[in-house]
Amino acid sequence: MLNFVDSVQEAVAGIKDGSTVMIGGFGNAGQPFELIDALLECGATDLTVVNNNAGQGDQGLALLIKEGRVKKMICSFPRQSDSWHFDAKYKAGEIELELVPQGNLAERIRAAGAGIGGFFTPTGYGTTLAEGKETRFLNGKWQVFETPIHADVALIKALKADGKGNLVYRKTARNFGPIMAAAAKHTIVQVSGIVPTGGLDPENIVTPGIYVNSIVQVAGSGAGATNGKAA
Repeated sequence: MLNFVDSVQEAVAGIKDGSTVMIGGFGNAGQPFELIDALLECGATDLTVVNNNAGQGDQGLALLIKEGRVKKMICSFPRQSDSWHFDAKYKAGEIELELVPQGNLAERIRAAGAGIGGFFTPTGYGTTLAEGKETRFLNGKWQVFETPIHADVALIKALKADGKGNLVYRKTARNFGPIMAAAAKHTIVQVSGIVPTGGLDPENIVTPGIYVNSIVQVAGSGAGATNGKAA
């Protein structure tokens, strides 16, 4: 059931301790900062977070890690010049890491949304990332069996939504949002604007409303902001 909520705090209020949370974004591009800040305020802890990175600087996901709310990261790029909070937690043994090559990460999330039980890929074969996983020789290559990544909740950012929850994104801010929306049991979306049903070009809709549960409008969170709820 689709809900249009009045605040980011209301949007994340149902996230429980121990949840697996997918967070959209490629670095800072498309990261739902306001939803993450609200998640920090709501107090949920022992979270498993799925994201491309492990936070940057002192905002968004990085703050969630700094405050000790994340027990495990599933990501492709845990270390970069400004990922000091994850780095410190990992070296202190205070956070777990499941390192997943970026293509595998995207496909494992997509597989969850598509209802696929898993897939074979040559990526990672012969490395520590393949330890304990089934391998087969297929099409002339050794390949590793990878399983889907499901989530309790997805937090994503889109540009606009309509009254049925259909979403369009702004350029590369689209990144992981569409597949995460399909892979989670409950998808929460922050948008810059909400338009009446029929106000989006159907050819441009990326995420159908069937994958969306809660929408909150965040003023100034991207180009094209409008005021008011959908008709």
